[in-house]
Amino acid sequence: MIELKGLTKHFGTKVAVDHLSFSVRPGMVTGFLGPNGAGKSTTMRMMLDLDNPTSGTVRIDGKHYRDLDEPLKYIGALLDAKAMHGGRSAYNNLLCLAQANRIPASRVAEVLDVVGLTSVARKKTKGFSLGMGQRLGIASALLGDPEILMFDEPVNGLDPEGIHWIRNLMKALAAEGRTIFVSSHLMSEMALTADHLIVIGQGRLLADTSMADFIHENSRSYVRLRTPQREKLLDALQTAGLIAVESGSALEIDGASTEQLGELAAEHGIVLHELSAQRASLEEAFMQMTAGAVEYHAHSTGQAGPPPAPAATSTAAPQWAPRNEGA
Repeated sequence: MIELKGLTKHFGTKVAVDHLSFSVRPGMVTGFLGPNGAGKSTTMRMMLDLDNPTSGTVRIDGKHYRDLDEPLKYIGALLDAKAMHGGRSAYNNLLCLAQANRIPASRVAEVLDVVGLTSVARKKTKGFSLGMGQRLGIASALLGDPEILMFDEPVNGLDPEGIHWIRNLMKALAAEGRTIFVSSHLMSEMALTADHLIVIGQGRLLADTSMADFIHENSRSYVRLRTPQREKLLDALQTAGLIAVESGSALEIDGASTEQLGELAAEHGIVLHELSAQRASLEEAFMQMTAGAVEYHAHSTGQAGPPPAPAATSTAAPQWAPRNEGA
């Protein structure tokens, strides 16, 4: 488990992280979301003692990271896929980490096989593509067989097969009872992977809830109806005390289920051409939740305002044999 209590980080007069308190629990994939500049990367760096907090604490299974004798056996992390020695082979990059943490050398070959890099194990990493670098980063995180794993943008640079692999890997690790903490800007992928969400904005905690509850609480769900007997349906809805909002050729109804509306239409002999529940995506719910916490705003061409936010940087990894993704 990862526990944060009052975690705060100042860079001069700027408050990057503002009294963050939350726990990342085992047995599930916890997603870490926030707009650019929200403080996600700074928070993750403080978890690993790469940045010192101005105040507050982080505990890894009850201990401060710097007090872990062999940290890779407790927590594995991928924060930057480029953080490798380009002049060393993939094998030797991992071997150095293994020796520093008293991990058997045999484990190096095991994790290289898991991430599909066995065939290039002896090649220098300076020639690796982004996808290959991501796989090597995942291998380093898995090296100590830790109970806690942290990934920052784990699907960046991967092709669809690699994305499918890393998604299933994180779910499988969580199913083993491990603690999985993943940050990503790719909402569609997060929606398929995470069970629980931590959302921050401008360094402050905005949400700590399940995926389903987050979407439900920050978006509108309704039922969409289409019928050739529009006026008759409107009369039936009004009689039932339901309000319909017109949307093109369809009607949108809040506060009723598809079953209720289907039975209402049948009761009045109304033919339906569409009866469908409409639920918001994670992206829509996220945009609604963080609308007031976005630091960088893009503007249309010719419109006054600050320049667009820079593209997010990231990290990731797959399973099958390498095919030089992104080369």
